Amino acid sequence: MIVELGHYALVLAFLIAIVQAGAGLWGGHTRNPHAISLAGPAAVTLAGLAALAFGALTWAHVSSDFSVQNVFQNSNSALPLIYRIAGVWGNHEGSMLLWIVTLSILGGLVAVLDRNLPPTLRARVLGVQAIIIGAFVGFALFTSNPFTRLSPTPLDGQDLNPLLQDPGLAFHPPFLYLGFVGFSVAFSFGVAALLEGRVDPAWARWVRPWTLGAWTSLTLGIGMGAAWAYYVLGWGGFWSWDPVENGSLMPWLAGTALLHSAAVIEKRDTLKAWTILMSITAFSTSVLSTFVVRSGLLTSVHAFANDPRRGLLLLAICLVMTGGALLLYALRAHTLKAGGAFQVVSRESSLVLNNVLLSAILFTVAIGTFWPIVAEVAFGQRISVGGPYYVRTAVPLAALLALFMSIGAQLPWKRGDWRAALKRLRVAAAVTLVAAAASFWLSGQSKALSAVGVAMGVWIVAGAVADIALRVQFGRVSPGALWRRAVHLPRSAGGGALAHAGLGVCVLGMVGTTLWASEKLTVMRPGERMQIAGYTLVFDSIDPRTADNFQADTASFTVLRGDRQITVLHPERRWFPIAQTLTTQAANRLTPMGDLYLVVGDPRGDDNQSHVVRAYVHPLVGLIWLGVLIMVGGGGVSLSDGRYRIGAPVRRLKPAPASLAAAE
Repeated sequence: MIVELGHYALVLAFLIAIVQAGAGLWGGHTRNPHAISLAGPAAVTLAGLAALAFGALTWAHVSSDFSVQNVFQNSNSALPLIYRIAGVWGNHEGSMLLWIVTLSILGGLVAVLDRNLPPTLRARVLGVQAIIIGAFVGFALFTSNPFTRLSPTPLDGQDLNPLLQDPGLAFHPPFLYLGFVGFSVAFSFGVAALLEGRVDPAWARWVRPWTLGAWTSLTLGIGMGAAWAYYVLGWGGFWSWDPVENGSLMPWLAGTALLHSAAVIEKRDTLKAWTILMSITAFSTSVLSTFVVRSGLLTSVHAFANDPRRGLLLLAICLVMTGGALLLYALRAHTLKAGGAFQVVSRESSLVLNNVLLSAILFTVAIGTFWPIVAEVAFGQRISVGGPYYVRTAVPLAALLALFMSIGAQLPWKRGDWRAALKRLRVAAAVTLVAAAASFWLSGQSKALSAVGVAMGVWIVAGAVADIALRVQFGRVSPGALWRRAVHLPRSAGGGALAHAGLGVCVLGMVGTTLWASEKLTVMRPGERMQIAGYTLVFDSIDPRTADNFQADTASFTVLRGDRQITVLHPERRWFPIAQTLTTQAANRLTPMGDLYLVVGDPRGDDNQSHVVRAYVHPLVGLIWLGVLIMVGGGGVSLSDGRYRIGAPVRRLKPAPASLAAAE
């Protein structure tokens, strides 16, 4: 009964989305107050119906209702509760429902929180959001229904993909989808602004918190995905330029550009057309990412759907939404008159350069991701694009971006002096040069690359510190005044500096684990030893153990540094009998200076005692996860800025003067 209730709720959501779209767009166009007033309640109702549908599917998974095909294919009675819940979105149909509920809840929040928006703009935003929701609800109902029943009811399920049975993957998709779908609000605001012919600093303040929330969530989701790839897949890497990984990077790049250009509108009332274009690009690349995961046209370890027909339908939805928005942009962008002018050397110009470089990186990633499809369809050739392409194209652009990022933060609005900006960064430059020289001197190989990489990371971090130090006048005022200035520093400024510093910390972690890693592969049996990067690994034993839904061979390795025991690591080989899948579970020792990473592989020999053992030492890899957390913290600090919770001012009637009141 609960499953049918969820199905009916999804059908009603489709109908309400049509009503909301019509009321919002028609009401905004005709300024009909009744239609305008209908869009808000429809959005709240739509959010409630989508939440009811998602809750019904979650109940089916938690209660192991194997009469539901989605539960049968992605769950099992032996699964721990956390993975039964994760199984709701660990598949194509459930993940689409997660998309729908996130879209709908965000639309409902716009209706509830942005009541002081101009009525026609608010109605149009809700109308555009409803079109997006309706498209995905229709896709789910007609091609990917998560509530399809099975008859007769199977006795048990086929199990969740063992690679997804990890705590990181239980939380990674919701944060990732919240980021993807969060950009839909920026898209709706952008299209509504084109229809209204209005983009101004107030519009930027309305759209910025939604964009910032989406960017922060997407940053966390990407970081969790990189950690999952590192800890679970067993290859010791965090990023492989996989098509699905690239699919998450593209909207992140567009969203970063959108945040910076929206700041220019807010401060200087310019870059309007560029900001609208970035709002369209950010959400369009998010939808494109869902196509990559579900089409089966690109091979990826992250993909969980392999139906080109459904993938092509998603691509059609993306093309219609993107094409319609770009057509409207072409017709109406000329109405967006720029406000304040600025000189070549100014913060506005630096942000324009920032956005151009981000867009260039996005373009190179998109080419590398989709060129294999183009080559196969157009020329009949099967090709693959790997890491070397991205290193040679995207990394130099990223180095330029890092160089200008810190300089731009020191330039004033409207006009500036680049010599004065560099003078303010002289301490940061000195620290960067010392760090680069030390890296070049200490690196055994790839000296030039390591020096450039370390310089990038340190320059970004030092530039962010210098930005805050100059804002609070560090070294120029008394400690008490310094504290007061720090306390009253705008949170958006502090959050932005934190986000920049976090990016620099991430770069340092990437350089360390990419250029300075040590790796050793050998066959060992209990009692034997391996030497790697100053560690001695003693293979003590390998023993079987049984869990609820898998069987494991657990190895035991004593880790020595000289004659001193450091720790004991327990890598595993896991066999999932229901899914008929073998996985590896790496063991890690994370320290501030690096990570010792150990994987035990297949047995060798007739006695099954010898095993393939892979050991890695990844210097500074922990800085990647720390940097992600710092960036997320920076986003959270910026979101707490009260200016972005106010929105449009509400007119209040002034009380009549006392003399006039007495006369009446």
